[in-house]
Amino acid sequence: MKEKILLFIPGYNCEKQITRVLGQLDESILKYIDKVIMVNNRSTDSTEKVVSEFIENNQNVPIVLLRNDDNYGLGGSHKVAFQYAMEHGYDYVIVLHGDDQGDIHDLYAVLKRKAYRKYDCCLGARFMNGSKLKGYSGFRTFGNLVYNILFSVVVKKRIFDLGSGLNMYNVNMLRSKFYEKFPDNLMFNYCMIMASNYYRHHIAFFPISWREDDQVSNVKMMNQAVTVLKMLGSYYINKSRFILSDMREKKIEKYSAKVIAESGIANINE
Repeated sequence: MKEKILLFIPGYNCEKQITRVLGQLDESILKYIDKVIMVNNRSTDSTEKVVSEFIENNQNVPIVLLRNDDNYGLGGSHKVAFQYAMEHGYDYVIVLHGDDQGDIHDLYAVLKRKAYRKYDCCLGARFMNGSKLKGYSGFRTFGNLVYNILFSVVVKKRIFDLGSGLNMYNVNMLRSKFYEKFPDNLMFNYCMIMASNYYRHHIAFFPISWREDDQVSNVKMMNQAVTVLKMLGSYYINKSRFILSDMREKKIEKYSAKVIAESGIANINE
């Protein structure tokens, strides 16, 4: 029986890049994907308008545009998408950031070989053999490599990336909602790495290409570096207490979103 695969594209103020991201969805990729959801995290620019226009002009691409009911952050948008995947009966969910730094075609080999069936999650890695970086500074590359080593020591598994913009998750891995109290900001992916160690998820990394052209980074490097180091230290000292704690700045009872637009393509698997 064919698996149902959902592609989740989170986006915030990416009006200049989102059309390029959606343009990556050619026939070679769409034959593996049942539906695309673009989750707009309350953008203040024209991201929503641009996506709506793309949907109107590309009815052959099965896209649903969602708008978060509040600004949940990147982590919160993941929670919206994971819930959508579970409620609509998807088996896998792919994450592709809407700022056009990653390329979904880097996942093609994983999809074609169905390699994802062997793992709970397949994580794109910018810093392993076969990966390609464009416009990424040597300083940031060095910093990421150092943190990859630190995480590898703590989780006792080779970690090649702490959080890129191209990942694939088995929905069965997500059903317990172990991630629900993880930070709703950029720290979400770091916690997912530690949680995969704690819950003994079977994970694999694959090389990806990554570029920085006209994207606007939301990362404040020094502040993030200190925060991540503190989180890793807390996990090392007491894994259970860290993973089970509520790390959110704001407690949200339900991560919800409204459908703003969708293509007229009927999904035969729905």
